[in-house]
Amino acid sequence: MITLEMRFPYPDPSVAQAVMAAVGPDNGGYVDASVEGDTVIFRIKGEQAATVRNTADDLLACVKTAEASLGISSPAGGDEE
Repeated sequence: MITLEMRFPYPDPSVAQAVMAAVGPDNGGYVDASVEGDTVIFRIKGEQAATVRNTADDLLACVKTAEASLGISSPAGGDEE
């Protein structure tokens, strides 16, 4: 089993909750997600590396969209224009 954990820290817990609410419905059954304080944590498990990678790619796109709709970006996101 291959596992991947991704953490997204935000300026405060309300932002983390908003990102979680926006992304949660898209990932039911594929990703375990939780909020700890101001950080959203995603855990992906899969039998094959390609499956985990594809799920992570899809999740990152969803997180980026959620952040854009909230007018924020995660610290690792940088400024892309």
